[in-house]
Amino acid sequence: MQTTLLSSLPSLAAVPGANPLARPAAGAAPFADALQSALTGVDNLRQEASAAVTGLIEGSGVEIHDAMIATQKADMAFELALAVRNKAVAAYQQVMSMQF
Repeated sequence: MQTTLLSSLPSLAAVPGANPLARPAAGAAPFADALQSALTGVDNLRQEASAAVTGLIEGSGVEIHDAMIATQKADMAFELALAVRNKAVAAYQQVMSMQF
């Protein structure tokens, strides 16, 4: 599940001598695109879980374990996204509280 969310994010370990202040390469995707892609993945998992639960309730051949697995994947993806958001907000607040 985390592999699905994080697979679209660029790995800094793969770039030797990566400078976080350097401009991105011409072919590199901006951070906003990577973040949007990850959030789209979270929403897709939520939609799959919703469809699985609806199929289970309607009796359209969805097994209970499939619905539970889809629900747990969506829950874990949302919790991961929430944790990343909380860390980003905390980092932003820490930078804003610095005195220069």
